[in-house]
Amino acid sequence: MYDVAILWDWLAFAVRWLHVITAIAWIGSSFYFIALDLGLNRDLPGPADGEEWQVHGGGFYHIQKYLVAPAEMPAHLTWFKWESYATWLSGFAMLAVVYWVGAELYLIDPNKADLSVFQGILLSAASLTIGWLVYDFLCKSPLGNQPTALMLLLFVLLVVMSWGYNQVFTGRAALLHLGAFTATIMTANVFLIIMPNQRVVVDDLKAGRTPDPIYGKIAKLRSTHNNYLTLPVIFLMLSNHYPLSFGTEYAWIIAALVFLMGVTIRHYFNSMHARQGQPNWTWAATALLFILIAWLSTFPGHDTYEDSMARDLTPYEARFAAADGFDAAHQIVSGRCAMCHARQPVWGNLQWAPKGVFLETPADVARHAREIYLQAAVSHAMPPANITNLPDDDRNALANWYRAAR
Repeated sequence: MYDVAILWDWLAFAVRWLHVITAIAWIGSSFYFIALDLGLNRDLPGPADGEEWQVHGGGFYHIQKYLVAPAEMPAHLTWFKWESYATWLSGFAMLAVVYWVGAELYLIDPNKADLSVFQGILLSAASLTIGWLVYDFLCKSPLGNQPTALMLLLFVLLVVMSWGYNQVFTGRAALLHLGAFTATIMTANVFLIIMPNQRVVVDDLKAGRTPDPIYGKIAKLRSTHNNYLTLPVIFLMLSNHYPLSFGTEYAWIIAALVFLMGVTIRHYFNSMHARQGQPNWTWAATALLFILIAWLSTFPGHDTYEDSMARDLTPYEARFAAADGFDAAHQIVSGRCAMCHARQPVWGNLQWAPKGVFLETPADVARHAREIYLQAAVSHAMPPANITNLPDDDRNALANWYRAAR
């Protein structure tokens, strides 16, 4: 029998799948056109800015690029925009489904900031909008003519946001929001700058006017930013699966270093595609940054067992702690799950609790009631391979406890 928790989990899975599909389409086309633009042969005479011959799928392609626009409007013009829009919309839906609806579990950390659900959601949404406004202001300022200085200021902005998110949200939500913050800038670049500028050029061609090259210059600046921001966004979106990246007090520094790795990796490929050599030093720099990130991850940032026992339960936790069957559920989880899901795991060679989920104290168990229900009661995903021999009677007891609290 399906209930709300099961249906909602499948909805989250479907939205995540859609987000991955659209992100692949967007990133794939973005990387392709960056590589194409950098690799164009620009030593040929003619009105085109450059051309390229490519072979793929048994056929040959002859591609020409016009710096501003061709002399006449072509009969068929393919626009690349929906990949970006669909990626952001599906990502926003996933943010709402997982982090807004599940705010008490995934978004709000009462040890950092005593926020209500409404306050947490409002702060989450507002930060995405404010970030774009600040970034857009910087790009339209005189700094727009100083790309290097602008990139440095953008990095400072991202570091500040990384620190700020880490002060109010859970570790995993902080990194995820920094990724959403950056992705919002990238999609807004496409929707509010690049596409409108291209439409101006198309309208000029249709009207027989000579397009102003400034529109192409502005669009290329924003496209360059998107190029360097893509890889860090992917890292941040994946980070919620790896507690070593977010379960430390220095998670905000880790996120900042990830942006530097994005620059070093993209610099290598951009240089190679532009036929300017292969700056192999970038791989050494990337490796050193990654080692520094791994070292920073060894500093724990979660509350201690004593802290969890001492603090008051949140309303969400109190609801499940007061439900019939909680004492039995807590005993089951403590005996079958807590050896791995502990602040200091005692099972095998584990150094960190899987997914950063702790199931030791009553507050821990109440806080993760929904996950316990889905992972160990409805399904047999946990314990892995039923390694602690959790019997069906105990699984039923966990299910009855969760349903009693709804």
